[in-house]
Amino acid sequence: MFIDLGEIKQPSRKIVHAWALKHDFDISNLVSNLFSMEWPPRSGKIQQFSEVDRARWFEVQEAKKKILKGQRPFLERLMQQLDYIPKNTEVAHYFE
Repeated sequence: MFIDLGEIKQPSRKIVHAWALKHDFDISNLVSNLFSMEWPPRSGKIQQFSEVDRARWFEVQEAKKKILKGQRPFLERLMQQLDYIPKNTEVAHYFE
């Protein structure tokens, strides 16, 4: 089941869309898609790069430290969608 977490406009004006997946996912099976871009810049050479270089599972407290500040609302939205209440009372005001 996919959970739509909406979109967030980044300070760079890039719009990021996010979804969560409710599934027992083995991250060792992650396969990324590729994207192409000119690299090095102004070289005329087009190279391909992985969109995702690795995947890891984090507790909410750790995820907040790792995720870009501008994308933290995705974590808050996910917690609200799942009615998730942090077990650690220090995290009760996690997003304040």
